[in-house]
Amino acid sequence: MRANSKPAAPLTAAVALLTAAALLLAPAPARPAEAAAHHVGYDRYSLTVDGQRVLLWSGEFHYFRLPSPALWRDVLEKIKAAGFNGVSLYFDWAYHSRAPGKYDFTGVRDVDRLLRLTEELGLYVVARPGPYINAETTGGGFPAWLKTVPGRARSSDPNYTRAYREWLARIDPIIARHQVTRGGSVIVYNAENEYAANTDPAYMEDVQRQARAHGIDVPISHNQCCDASWTPTWATGQGAVQIPGVDDYPQAFECRDPDTWGTWGEGVTERLSTGAPAYAAEYQAGAIDLNRAGYEKCRELTGPNYMKIYYKSNLITSGATMFGYYMAFGGTNWGRLAQPNDVYTSYDYGAPITENRRLTAKYDEFKRQGLFVTGVAPLAKTDPVSAPASDNPAVHTEARANPDTGTQFVLVRHADRTTDDDQSANLAWNTPDGAYTLPVRLQGRDAKILVAGYTMGGQRLAASTSELLTHTTANGRDTAVLYGTAGVEGTTILRYGSRPDVKVISGSVKSAYSNGNLKLDYTHQGLARVQITGGGREPLLLLLGTDAEAAKFWRSGETLIRGTDLVRSATTRHDTTAIRADLAKPGDIEVFNATRRLTLNGEYLHARRTGSGTLLARAKGPRPVELPALNHWRGRPGAPETTLEFDDASWKVADHTTTAGPIKPKKPPVLYADDYGFHYGHVWYRGHFTATGDERTVDLNAITGKGGIYQVWLNGRYLGSAAGGEQKDADAPVNENPGPGTFDIPAGLLPKGEKAVLSVLVENMGHNDDWTADDYRQKQPRGLVNADVTTNPITWRIQGTRTYDPLRGPLNTGGLYGEREGWHLPSAPTKAWVTASPTDPIGPGVHWYSTNARLALPKDQDVPVTLHIEPGTGRYRSLIFINGWNLGEYVNGGVQHDFTLPDGILHPHGRNTVTLAVISEDASKPGPVSLKAAANVRGGVPAP
Repeated sequence: MRANSKPAAPLTAAVALLTAAALLLAPAPARPAEAAAHHVGYDRYSLTVDGQRVLLWSGEFHYFRLPSPALWRDVLEKIKAAGFNGVSLYFDWAYHSRAPGKYDFTGVRDVDRLLRLTEELGLYVVARPGPYINAETTGGGFPAWLKTVPGRARSSDPNYTRAYREWLARIDPIIARHQVTRGGSVIVYNAENEYAANTDPAYMEDVQRQARAHGIDVPISHNQCCDASWTPTWATGQGAVQIPGVDDYPQAFECRDPDTWGTWGEGVTERLSTGAPAYAAEYQAGAIDLNRAGYEKCRELTGPNYMKIYYKSNLITSGATMFGYYMAFGGTNWGRLAQPNDVYTSYDYGAPITENRRLTAKYDEFKRQGLFVTGVAPLAKTDPVSAPASDNPAVHTEARANPDTGTQFVLVRHADRTTDDDQSANLAWNTPDGAYTLPVRLQGRDAKILVAGYTMGGQRLAASTSELLTHTTANGRDTAVLYGTAGVEGTTILRYGSRPDVKVISGSVKSAYSNGNLKLDYTHQGLARVQITGGGREPLLLLLGTDAEAAKFWRSGETLIRGTDLVRSATTRHDTTAIRADLAKPGDIEVFNATRRLTLNGEYLHARRTGSGTLLARAKGPRPVELPALNHWRGRPGAPETTLEFDDASWKVADHTTTAGPIKPKKPPVLYADDYGFHYGHVWYRGHFTATGDERTVDLNAITGKGGIYQVWLNGRYLGSAAGGEQKDADAPVNENPGPGTFDIPAGLLPKGEKAVLSVLVENMGHNDDWTADDYRQKQPRGLVNADVTTNPITWRIQGTRTYDPLRGPLNTGGLYGEREGWHLPSAPTKAWVTASPTDPIGPGVHWYSTNARLALPKDQDVPVTLHIEPGTGRYRSLIFINGWNLGEYVNGGVQHDFTLPDGILHPHGRNTVTLAVISEDASKPGPVSLKAAANVRGGVPAP
């Protein structure tokens, strides 16, 4: 960042930057000029668009955790395919602003492109620009330079006010031009974030005032943290929003014990305003891995059983019609994006879509629920009604009904949410079409939403003990999919004016007709197909399956498809249905409409007509792939700053006597890295002094954030390392924070009167969040906070990141010598390095290794690639650079061994530079490094 520094690398580095920029910065298509404007409203039931009710079912996506705009489409298409009709987007101030007045909305930061994509895909957007977002990002989304601005953040302090108004003035106009009211996708604007402690109503009001002044005219919301007992709710009084929402994380974050159930309560979203919908603004769809159990355990903690009970309870118990599930896709804390206390490189979050963009069992459950809630219109307006009586007190029922259509929605669950018993009951159910006694059964942790009195296309569903997945109408025929637990009996009752013709095409289904009721009895097993014609209604193909069978269905418009691992879209033109889909293996693909021909990803398939009137074709799977071994490494040492003769004359002199933050040093000078403009990654200190001859120890204190370390050299001699800490107690003196280190000085190392240099390398693991609006927490320093070495004066010099990388941004690199010199870039002159291996034994310090890998992955396949690092011996950590991008940090002994390398950063059809900066605290022997394929599917999105 320093203007007086020499370039990071030769001219070839600039060429590499421009070439990569050309790939990443290619604009997405503009929104059509004829896009129509709409009116967004709301009442106590739901949002409305042009008077039509919208049940908002959105999943959280962090564009800043996927630094490849081409892959934004992949993730958003997968979110939509799961039945989501919306996406919740944080906008990270720190990600866009490297310095006051400096903003970047290009390349991987092109949020205009992101919002155009949501419009193209037909996804509503909840825009969440903060200013504070938390999201386990460094600073909670606050740029690090804000730490040097006097005054408490998240308040009306005039200095903070000037800063956040500058941010909102940049981001709000981008959001505003993409509102539904202007033909775009943004349907709700979220002001601030989880603002419940040390609140300032005038500030909250001004955030909204600024939004309105910048053109925001959709409803403004807020997400209250962390439960209903916290105040204020921002439902009334100064600073109130139009649609207040609630954050709920009932499973908490103990992934080591995935059988935990409801640690933080029953998770039923509270309605905070009588005039607005109940809004589950952030509802738990995963977990941060606080105790390093691994994200698969977090996925298990928040898996399908939890989703069935808690998500369905929210729909019926609270009548919520606005949802934001956190997260739909977590992504990667690449560069220095992570907040230090809770997360590491991976932000997989145990989400339904993994960090490597794979679909999981949680995704299947989201699809089962999402296709239902976004496709059954009466659910968007319901009132509580009497539920069917259960003859078993262990089986609990609740119900809501649409006051206009009479359609009923009945929640059936265990009275004890925590049980996994097998319980049965008979329900005495008074429906709009008659009174029925129907048996239900709950196996294990489960919940069902049953529907009655529903006009389903041209059909009338009187009642069913199977759950409704979706229904479509195409070419004069209705198709409906109902499902239930494998092995459990089901009953569906349909209304007809006269006896219809019933043909069981496959499966075992018994039918009986009486008094206008067609009763179908069956056991959920495989997929049964029933064709019903006559009776005064349009033909119906009724599909009765298990949970697993339901997950095989996809819907695109009115086209219903069965098979493939993902359907991205299906369009019908003339007599051909064109499908874009992914397949992990060969398999059948079935289309439930009356077209004659099929194409899959642009290729015609040989299709035949089935007895169900569908088209069935066999689709081929992906070809095998082989990734190259990582050989031919070259390396060089990377810590010349430790030597006595190193020239640090161009470094900044650390001579500040005061700091803007509330944490003051024990004695001057101020050594905090942020005060000198070095905000991310490693920072070097060199202290020059004349020895007295009486020095015995070096006593240091450093604040790094959780997991950080610092290392110490004196006159080139390594003295050791220590764990950096964080200041937790506002009343504790700085020298008592958890990062002290005392290092013995070897005899004879400091002769009296001789010049001496103390070299200290400190890693900044990220900046604290500010979720309690605590200036002491937000402005906690990073770097050295105290140094006692000698009684003679010390001249301190400091160096961190030296140049600004306009492609990768300010969070990509820190102050290691190799980073300052561009060794991490593809253009680095590594041919001059010596032959070496990252598995060679090493001593303390910094060691750089680089190699090239040429990939030739099939262009019609999606192969997510990871860098795998085996455990080694010793205390060391490795920064991972792929084509110049810092995609993670491996810590030996930690939980993460696989690091995602997204297409666009990784070149799937060309040369890639893999560079490691290994920082060792002792004699170490790092483990082997390799490339692995996390998956292999035919399809995907075009690789950039």
